[in-house]
Amino acid sequence: MPLTRAQAFEASDDLGRSPADRPTLGDVIAARYDRRDIMRGALGVAAIMALPRMAGSAAAQPAASVAGTARSRFDFAEVAAGVDETHHVAEGYDADVLIRWGDPVLPGAPPFDPARQTAAAQRLQFGYNNDYLGYLPMPGAENPARHGLLVVNHEYTNEELMFPGLGRQDLRAVGFKAMTPELTAIEMAAHGGSVLEVRRGDDGKWRVVAGSRYARRIDAETPMEITGPAAGHPRLKTAADPSGRRVLGMLNNCAGGLTPWGTWLTCEENFHGYFGGVLPEGHPEAKNHARAGVPGGWFGWSRFHDRFDVGREPNETNRFGWVVEIDPFDPASTPKKRTALGRFKHEGAFPLVNRDGRVVVYSGDDERFEYIYRFVTARPYVPGDPAANRDLLDDGVLSVARYDADGTVTWLPLVHGHGPLTAENGFASQADVVIEARRAADLLGATRMDRPEDIEADPKSGKVFVMLTNNTRRKADDTDAANPRGPNPFGHIVEMTAPGGDHAADRFGWDVLVKCGDPAIAAVGASFNPATSKDGWFGMPDNCAVDHHGRLWITTDGNSGARTGRADGVWGLETEGPLRATGKLFFRCPVGAEMCGPMFTPDDETLFVAVQHPGEADESDSNAPPATFENPATRWPDFRPDMPPRPSVVAITRRGGGRIGS
Repeated sequence: MPLTRAQAFEASDDLGRSPADRPTLGDVIAARYDRRDIMRGALGVAAIMALPRMAGSAAAQPAASVAGTARSRFDFAEVAAGVDETHHVAEGYDADVLIRWGDPVLPGAPPFDPARQTAAAQRLQFGYNNDYLGYLPMPGAENPARHGLLVVNHEYTNEELMFPGLGRQDLRAVGFKAMTPELTAIEMAAHGGSVLEVRRGDDGKWRVVAGSRYARRIDAETPMEITGPAAGHPRLKTAADPSGRRVLGMLNNCAGGLTPWGTWLTCEENFHGYFGGVLPEGHPEAKNHARAGVPGGWFGWSRFHDRFDVGREPNETNRFGWVVEIDPFDPASTPKKRTALGRFKHEGAFPLVNRDGRVVVYSGDDERFEYIYRFVTARPYVPGDPAANRDLLDDGVLSVARYDADGTVTWLPLVHGHGPLTAENGFASQADVVIEARRAADLLGATRMDRPEDIEADPKSGKVFVMLTNNTRRKADDTDAANPRGPNPFGHIVEMTAPGGDHAADRFGWDVLVKCGDPAIAAVGASFNPATSKDGWFGMPDNCAVDHHGRLWITTDGNSGARTGRADGVWGLETEGPLRATGKLFFRCPVGAEMCGPMFTPDDETLFVAVQHPGEADESDSNAPPATFENPATRWPDFRPDMPPRPSVVAITRRGGGRIGS
C-alpha cells in the first residue's frame, strides 16, 4: 500500500549517514552507567516492538516513598492517555483553534475551498503542517502578553490528505504520476511560514487580527539572501543565480527560535526530499549529496522545476539546509539564510544571551546517528541597537558536541584549518566547512546521536535539554553513554549543564534526564520516576519549551495506537528534586497528528501549540488502511464531510485566567 510521509522517511531517508567507526552516544552511556542496567532494557526492545499492546500493560509503577510527599510543579488534573478523533486538554482549560490550513492571512484571500484550490489562493492563506511557533510581544502594546505577532513554520505537505482523488504520490509507489504543475504550485505555496498579528480579547479568546500590516506569507519561491561564509561561493552559484547570493524560498521548515533582538529563526530540515534527477557521474558534489541523502525523491517538483533536478542544477541543494532569519515586524524585509550556523537538517535554533553578552544558538541535526551543534557569535548582543545586531549571526564559531563517559561534553570547533578541516581533506575555506558541516563533524569525532531534534535551555539554571526522538537502527552492541539503548524506538532526553551558566564554555556536564517508553514493560528500559502515572509516560520526545518559571514541557512525534496505545501530546516533565523525571499529560492530539511548536506568552497564561498532519494513517500499524482526502483517520477540527483534516494552531488558556499548569 502507499506509504505515509513518515513511513517513506523511516524506510529510505532517515538512514543514519555518519561514519559508524566511532563511539555513539549509546557507547558513552554504556561506559558511564551500569552496563547490567542498560542491557536489562536494551535486550528486550526488539522483542517489545513485536508484541501486541495488551490492555493495562501501561499500568503505573508504585510511587516511590521519597517522591510520594513531594509537591509537583505541574498542578493540573492529568489527561487520560489514549487515541481518538479529537483533542483533549486538562480539566479547567480551553483549547481553541486559532487558525487552520487555508484560513485567510493576507487581504483578498478567498474562503478555503478544498475542491477548488489554487496556488494564487494558497499564497494568501495559512499554509500546511504548522510546526514551530514563536510569540513576539507587540511593541507599545498595553499588555504585551495579550497582543503580539505569532510566527509559524509550514514544514511540508501531505498531498494524499490535501487533494481530492489523488492519494499518496510517493516516488517508489506511483512515481508522482498524478501530480500536475498546478498541484505542485499549491504545494510550494503551502510551504514556508506565516506571520500573524494576534490579540486576546476581553472574553479571554485569542483571534487573528484581520488586515494586519504585519501579516505575511513566505513560501518556496520567496526571494531570500544568502549571507555569511558561504555567500557567493562557487558551490552556491546556479544558472538562475550566478552570484550565489540569492535563492528562492525555504524548504521543510521544522523548529526554530526567537532572537533577543526580535527576529525569527526558522530552520530548514529535510531539504533533501525535494530533489530528484540523477547527478552526472563523477560530479564533485557526489559525496556531499550522498552525505545529505540527496536526491530524496519525496516530491515531484523536479518534473516541473529544473532547479530541483540535481542533473540540471547540482548546486541548488547547497542553497538549502540553513537557518533563515526573518524580521516579522517588517513584511517587506528579505529573509536571510545565515550560513555561519552550518548546513544540515536543522531541528530548531534556540538562541540565548550568554553571561559575556555573546549570543549562543543550539541546534540538532534530525537524522539517526547525527550530531548536536552550537554557534557562538563573535560579537556581543547590544540591547536597543538594531543596527549592531542586524548581522550578528554572520560571524562566530560553530562547534559540534562530543559526549564522554566521564560526564563531560566537549565542544569541537568547526573552523577551517582546525585539526583535519584542511584543504587536504577537501575543505579549502570556511565556506566548504559550513556547506559540508556533517562531514566536518565526522572528521572531528562528534558523538553519533539518536535523532537530535529540539534543543532548548533554561537561562536561569544553565540547563540545556536535548530531545532525542528515537533510533530503531541502533544495534544492541552499538550503544554509548549518551545513547544507552539499541534499538531505541522511544527516544530519551539528555540534560547538559553549562558550567557557571557559561554557554560558551568548551566543556559542559551532561546526564540522561529520562529514557522514554512504557515503564511498566521492563524490556523497554524506560527510566521515568516511579511517581509517573499510567498516563504520564511518553515516547518519541520531539519539541520542548521551558516556561518563564523554569518548568520543562515536552511535545512528541510518533506515539500511536499500534506503537504505544496513545496519541502524541504535551507533557510536563519534572527536572528537579525527588520528582525528577516524572511526566504528566496535559494535552492530547487527535489521531494521526504530531504535536509541535509549544510556545508560552510572557505571562505563561497562554500556551500555543501546533497540531500537524491530523488524519494521517497510523504508520506503526501495517494493517491500517491508507489515509486519503476521502478517508482520513479524522476530520479534525471541522468534522464536516466536505472538509479534510486541517493542520491548525491551538491556543490553550485557563478558564478564569491564570498561569498554565499552576
